[in-house]
Amino acid sequence: MTSQQVHAELLLGEKVFALNGLPIGRLEEIRTEINKGHCFVSEFLVGSYAVVERLAAWRLGRAVLRVFGAKRKEGYRVRWDQLDLSDPRHLRLLCDVEELMPLREEQYPT
Repeated sequence: MTSQQVHAELLLGEKVFALNGLPIGRLEEIRTEINKGHCFVSEFLVGSYAVVERLAAWRLGRAVLRVFGAKRKEGYRVRWDQLDLSDPRHLRLLCDVEELMPLREEQYPT
């Protein structure tokens, strides 16, 4: 297994592209886990509804997104192994969009 170092701050806000070349949203959040003293990326949150994570899942955050037209289906959980980071300026999926877990409003407690 090879390791790869990428500056996470450069990934945030970058568009993520599907296998067909169409954008599915912007990378909004990087989730990590600590295991045996090492920090690993577990998943990426992509799309307009992922912005709620940055707003700490506030009820106000969801209301603001609705005002600007965000729909519940506009967001995905992308496992660490489903995203190609080899070109940080052109992030692309390594799987079909249908294989991603959608973000849902009910995942965010009020």
